Amino acid sequence: MLKGGTSVLDAQGIVSKLSIHEGWTVADLGCGGSGLFIAPLARAVGKNGRVFAVDIQKNVLQVVESNMKFQNIDNVTLVWSDLEKVGKADISDASCDFAMLINVLFQNTNHESILKESARILKSGASFIVIDWKMIATPFGPPLTHRVSQDTVMTLAIPLGLQFVNGFEAGPYHYALIFKKV
Repeated sequence: MLKGGTSVLDAQGIVSKLSIHEGWTVADLGCGGSGLFIAPLARAVGKNGRVFAVDIQKNVLQVVESNMKFQNIDNVTLVWSDLEKVGKADISDASCDFAMLINVLFQNTNHESILKESARILKSGASFIVIDWKMIATPFGPPLTHRVSQDTVMTLAIPLGLQFVNGFEAGPYHYALIFKKV
């Protein structure tokens, strides 16, 4: 678990709620320095599956690569990309069964482009999850002015062909919204 005094995000617990299947192709868009979700995703899709670990920072991808080697995980493909540039990620259109965007939106300003890039790589019927900071005061985390509300995510996602399925609390400070590409 990622720690911040208390447990913040339980990657294994969250991945276990997502019904990810063996053999799937999944993408962690903006995987971050710890690559927290990469190993649980790689185990969920198994040897016949593929995980794309996407980030804009090359040093982040180097850390993820090192962590995967240490854990003997070999079904992860590193992708250096700016998610605000639609079509830039070296992932084919409509090739992923599942994608996730975790703690990315608050760090960027072009939310619509990030969601467009996320939708671009999803197969029809594929699932997509957004996890980000709740719009509440917290003892740590980004300022409220940088956080993106659930309503904003919904308003931007639905016109992109992402149908809201359900949501849940991803921890004391985070919301999770699940969509399906129609």
